[in-house]
Amino acid sequence: MESIYQIAKKIGIKEDYVIPYGKDKAKIDLEILKEVGNNQNGKLVLVTAITPTKAGEGKTTTSIALHDGFACIGQKSLLCLREPSLGPVFGIKGGATGGGKASITPSEDINLHFTGDMHALTSSINLISAIIDNHIYQGNELRINPHKIIWKRALDMNDRSLRSITVMQDDKKGIPHHDEFVITVASELMAILCLSENDEDFIRRVNNIIVAYNMDDKPIFLRDLRISKAIMKLMRDALKPNLVQTLEGNPVFVHGGPFANIAHGCNSIIATKLALKLSPIVITEAGFGADLGAEKFLDIKCRVGGLKPDCAVMVATIRALKMHGGQAFEELDQENLETLKIGFANLKQHVENIKKFGLPVVVCMNHFTQDTEKETKLLRELCKEEGYKVAFCSAFVDGGKGAVELANAVKETLENEESKYHPLYDVNDSIKEKIKTIAQEIYRADDVVYTDEALEQIKEFEKLGFGKTPICIAKTPQSFSDDPKVLNCPRNYNIYVREVRLSAGANFIVPLAGKIMTMPGLPKVPAAVKMEDN
Repeated sequence: MESIYQIAKKIGIKEDYVIPYGKDKAKIDLEILKEVGNNQNGKLVLVTAITPTKAGEGKTTTSIALHDGFACIGQKSLLCLREPSLGPVFGIKGGATGGGKASITPSEDINLHFTGDMHALTSSINLISAIIDNHIYQGNELRINPHKIIWKRALDMNDRSLRSITVMQDDKKGIPHHDEFVITVASELMAILCLSENDEDFIRRVNNIIVAYNMDDKPIFLRDLRISKAIMKLMRDALKPNLVQTLEGNPVFVHGGPFANIAHGCNSIIATKLALKLSPIVITEAGFGADLGAEKFLDIKCRVGGLKPDCAVMVATIRALKMHGGQAFEELDQENLETLKIGFANLKQHVENIKKFGLPVVVCMNHFTQDTEKETKLLRELCKEEGYKVAFCSAFVDGGKGAVELANAVKETLENEESKYHPLYDVNDSIKEKIKTIAQEIYRADDVVYTDEALEQIKEFEKLGFGKTPICIAKTPQSFSDDPKVLNCPRNYNIYVREVRLSAGANFIVPLAGKIMTMPGLPKVPAAVKMEDN
């Protein structure tokens, strides 16, 4: 690994702005914006993917590969990724720093405690909960209704036992009431970190959080608790982007980490905007499949941050497409042209969806050694029939050299195809109209069905003046539908919204579709146990 000062120098960051956390990672002082703020913005490339499967698609690996591939062809670029959460690290994924030779480093530090951002967020989230309950205990001047506290405690770990708890249970002076934990990356505070432009915007948004309702059903805002300065002290350093490097010594910003299935799934606006001032090309990714991460990136992050993406890369694998086509996971190593042809529909729908936002798309096939010559040839033919620009990537094994074809394809697209980016829906439409637009245009559902509770919540939020905000649908990432078992491209179905939540500070509405959980559970054999076996 190169010195973090040397990595910073590659993108024009002076030592004065580098706050080292050891030799190989650092935070960047945002005072740098006074120096580079007038620089012309670079071009923005979004990396997204088809619907995830157990076969793996490798979106983060491809993002890193594209960055290293650009370096191989002499093109300067900068990569912006999200921070991993300990939940998936010890749950299913086992890490989120790429794979093979297309990785960022120091991977173990990044996957675990890193520079303390997740700790700062978790502490801030739980400080708010502690202050709310203490306010009630100490006389409840604000007349907070203990049974209408909507702010949730958080833990950066998958723990299903915390989905529903009772607090103040054995305290004679306290009022026992229901509570629940969300995973830190699903909290509104994480969304606020990632959507804020600067410190002032962060505090403004924090003060606008609705934490509870009083006995008259009027909202209690965080500003009523008078703790925003305390939160700012906890979050001060967390607002600064983190700088690390790829295995090939190329600079990477890693900052913010909301999930895309239960949050908005993009790294911070602060990191992305700084990157655009430092590099002619900036690569970023959005979580899970394009129906979740990319839609939220394009409808929420870009709208809020005034960003105009220039190109999208759609990541897929032959193995995943065969699985969408009906081939069993255990049989994916066997050549099967028929399931590949059927599963291609999933890739096609995702590409069509991205084009609805006005972006040119490059299809990237993450190459596996098990892919046969006939399967590779068929896939190229299917892409050619649809007019897709396609590149194969073998960076997992070959590093940046294995992504040269992809880098050239993206560079050519940026030079020759103009982005006509626009959001999918008008933010001034009603909440139900916006949800329906996403459900029909992106998921291809027939309609949206609401519980009575969800309809009442929508009515209440519109009455409070939050009808003209973006939508952040919480839904399974494993299907276009809200049923994780339905692969490929379902038709003739409805999306079921059981609950709707308001994130007033982040300024978006969160409909919960299907059985999505904001506190995930661990699998039967967690990655933490597999570490012991290895």
